Amino acid sequence: MPRPIQTTSALRQGLHALRLTLTMAVPLCLLAGCQTDHISFLDPAGPIAALQRYWFGLLVGGLTLVILPVLIGVPFCLWHYRASNSKATFRPDWDFALPLEFLVWGFPAIVVIAFSLLVWGPERRYSPDRAIHDEPAMTIDVVALNWKWLFIYPDAHVASLDHLVLPQGREVVFRLTSDATMQSFLIPSLGSQIYAMAGMVTRLHLLADRPGRYLGENTQFNGMGFQDQKFAVDVVAPDHFEQWLSQARASALHLDSATYALLRRQENGRQSAQTLMHDPRAATPSFSEVPVHFFHDIVSRYDPSMTVTSEPITSVPHTPG
Repeated sequence: MPRPIQTTSALRQGLHALRLTLTMAVPLCLLAGCQTDHISFLDPAGPIAALQRYWFGLLVGGLTLVILPVLIGVPFCLWHYRASNSKATFRPDWDFALPLEFLVWGFPAIVVIAFSLLVWGPERRYSPDRAIHDEPAMTIDVVALNWKWLFIYPDAHVASLDHLVLPQGREVVFRLTSDATMQSFLIPSLGSQIYAMAGMVTRLHLLADRPGRYLGENTQFNGMGFQDQKFAVDVVAPDHFEQWLSQARASALHLDSATYALLRRQENGRQSAQTLMHDPRAATPSFSEVPVHFFHDIVSRYDPSMTVTSEPITSVPHTPG
């Protein structure tokens, strides 16, 4: 009987790779416990992010089955065809095995098809422009600038720069546009990324059901200030939200054309705040007396025929499964 193929070096390489993987995995697991602002849908603060986490876990679990034959087969082959195994047979003419072909091609194909049917059915109902509940949603207009975010509360005629305040438990519909380059709006803990483009209005329905401070950011590269284009999201109780609106209405900064011209400068939000408030320590400012058609005027600057509405699409319940 021919001598088995020498696999000692391959086995050693496999063990070395395993040790290296474990060495890297342990510090990463320890770092996973570090405290930070809520920056991931894996720590959801709303039903959309919770749904995303549910599907993410389901997909990861299912796709693990696809690589399971590899995880089992490679160690088995290394062990079975080791140099010291006299029962290992060298078969240079072997080229086909139906069970193996099914494991390599058929089983993964079945898993992918099954997940495609699962995702296409339920998940297409959770489009960003669909309402979450039947109750009327609060509208917030979002203007993407280089390199900052302007949030307008049209019903209250106030606005804020790089600071989004949301009432806990109330659905919000964001109407987004850009007065600069195309940008990407994302609050990971609330879910659903969506683009903002000049001359266009995109809509995003979200709901925050847990109070706290969360991270929002632009995930579309748009120049030298991209890394600074982040904003704080404060989810507060409804009465605290009303107090914040009252404070914003009392702001001495009015969002008129002159103020907006300063905001359109290519600088981050902190630099704009310092310019507006003449204070190097200035934080995120709020604005009062926002004109009724302010958001519409920004959109129509690029497309005069555009009509901005907040009509929601038929709602569906956002529940996992």
